[in-house]
Amino acid sequence: MAVALALTLPVGAAAGVEARPDAGSARAQPLAGRVVVIDPGHQLGNHNFPRQINRLVPAGGFRKACNTTGTATNGGFSEATFAWRVARRLQARLVFLGAKVVLTRTSNRQDRWGPCVDTRGRAGNKVDADLKLSIHGDGTYASGARGFHVIAPTDRRRWTHDIFRSSRALAVTVRRALREAGFPAANYIAGGDGLDFRSDLGTLNLSDVPTVMVELGNMRSRRDARRMTSTAGQSDYADGLRRAVLRYLTR
Repeated sequence: MAVALALTLPVGAAAGVEARPDAGSARAQPLAGRVVVIDPGHQLGNHNFPRQINRLVPAGGFRKACNTTGTATNGGFSEATFAWRVARRLQARLVFLGAKVVLTRTSNRQDRWGPCVDTRGRAGNKVDADLKLSIHGDGTYASGARGFHVIAPTDRRRWTHDIFRSSRALAVTVRRALREAGFPAANYIAGGDGLDFRSDLGTLNLSDVPTVMVELGNMRSRRDARRMTSTAGQSDYADGLRRAVLRYLTR
């Protein structure tokens, strides 16, 4: 069945998440009162539910498939699992800073699917979030392709005109933080600056809060895959994204 959107409780540790100490003062909680939506791309069991994930749903003036199976490394490590582990680590870090965190899915299981892109797109609207961050890994077979890129919405009246500028600012902030964490910008995206603007993604088009999608690396690249499959690498990605969220919300 599809997973309902749920507000996660501010826990410091869970399966696969590093424990973080409780914040002891207001000074240690610069994100107190802030709401952040984290969208871990796909769901591990999507491939088991082709009828559900292939049905068409609203995506911002047109319709698209509910979801996809996502990609994987050449060794079979799934994008869904990568996104989930980074999201949970990021969740713990943001809760430590005082934020309330909403996940668009609350499991990574073979017997679950979704949520659809329209649900993911509106997730921040439902909880009046300060921002939404959608976490993914890319899967291009282009020779030598590696590195991250951040996708923000184009300026589309009725759909994204109200969040275009704020989302671009968020994208620039995420790019800077990932670079500072030692991650290279994608060498296979036009411009080579780590930014991409798209009008075809329901996750972006249906949002009324600042939102970006980040492809943290190319899972088909051996160099990227080594980092994306390791605990240390996933922690580094979460640290970079934590820095971006903190910087954007306290600027």
